[in-house]
Amino acid sequence: MAITKDQLIGDLAEATSLPKASVRNLLDQLAEIVGDALENDGEITLPGIGKLKVSERPARTGRNPQTGKAIEIAAKKVVKLVPAKALTDGLN
Repeated sequence: MAITKDQLIGDLAEATSLPKASVRNLLDQLAEIVGDALENDGEITLPGIGKLKVSERPARTGRNPQTGKAIEIAAKKVVKLVPAKALTDGLN
C-alpha cells in the first residue's frame, strides 16, 4: 500500500492532535536529518523502523527491451533499508 505525504501528515496530525502544519514541518526536518546523515555518515538508525544504509551498486551491462541492444548501466549509490527486528517480528 502506497501512502502520499499528505495522507501521512493527516494520519499523524489526527493521531497526535497536532496541527497539520507542525506535522509537515516535522516530516520535512526528519527528511533533512536523514539525508544529511546518509550523505555524511553513510547510515542512520531509525529506532523501531530500521537502519538506512548507502550501498554501492556496481556498473553492469543491461539490454534495451525494445531493441535488444546491450547498454552500459553506470555504477551508482542507492539507499537500502534493513528493517528493525521489532518491525519484522510484528509481521510474523
